[in-house]
Amino acid sequence: MSEAPVSPGFSVTTEALRLREWQLGPGQPTVVMDQFSADDFTVIVDDRADVHVGSKDGRFYLGWFPLGRPGTNGEGWKIAVTGTAKAPGYQMSFGTETPAGIVAAAVAGVLRTSRRV
Repeated sequence: MSEAPVSPGFSVTTEALRLREWQLGPGQPTVVMDQFSADDFTVIVDDRADVHVGSKDGRFYLGWFPLGRPGTNGEGWKIAVTGTAKAPGYQMSFGTETPAGIVAAAVAGVLRTSRRV
């Protein structure tokens, strides 16, 4: 493998410069939705066929908007965790074309941080 100098003291192998194949397109949303149990979450499908998942305690929300969330520019997924009096919550959004596997990984990470009280 040859190396190509980029700047003094830094080089990149030609292997690192090869093209890569990336997963593109939304994929199957079931990899996200299959993470939720009926014991802990409520799932609602509305009249637009958008899917809303909420935890029974109301602190976790996931929305899937296949045609885009109304009032946004291509937002396809919304994850929100409500904060407490002592700690702020957070939210994240993904576009309609974000692969479901990436959203599933984010959801899995959020769910791993939760615990029953």
